[in-house]
Amino acid sequence: MTTTSEAPAAYRPAPIPPAVLAQLREADDAGRPARTVADGEGGAPLRCCLRRSRAGERIALVSYAPLRRWAAAAGVDPGAYDEQGPVFVHAGECAGPVPGSGYPFAETAALRAFRRYDTGGRIAGDAALRLPEDPAEAEAATARALAAAFAAPEVAFVHVRAVEYGCFLYEVRRP
Repeated sequence: MTTTSEAPAAYRPAPIPPAVLAQLREADDAGRPARTVADGEGGAPLRCCLRRSRAGERIALVSYAPLRRWAAAAGVDPGAYDEQGPVFVHAGECAGPVPGSGYPFAETAALRAFRRYDTGGRIAGDAALRLPEDPAEAEAATARALAAAFAAPEVAFVHVRAVEYGCFLYEVRRP
């Protein structure tokens, strides 16, 4: 469930950029072609628009290496921290996130990891959080976790992950 509160300007969740999505839809970060399906039930966490899929939408499950792509753009070597994993995206272009939609995938009682990275692409800490039952408090708890992460001056960006599956959900960069 996503609430309609606005994420603090300093801590905006970022979807996978459209240019990267176009590449992933052709060949993912493991070198495989995207496989698309009609989502029969809905509910897949879409990293292109940071919302859950709707029943019947065409989606693709692709392998994505967010740290590898960041490191290549930053001119650094992520070393052993380089990893790739599965993410759901729309099979075709989408409109991206709805402005003002708050923090994505903030289901109540879900477990989230806030993995911190420094400017060299190395892990600079991590924190786990069970989101509160109340949706408004889940939003506030997410904002507090991000504020705590960025309180460390060496933190350049944070990957928010689903603890249950280890999946990358979205990235937040230092403001």
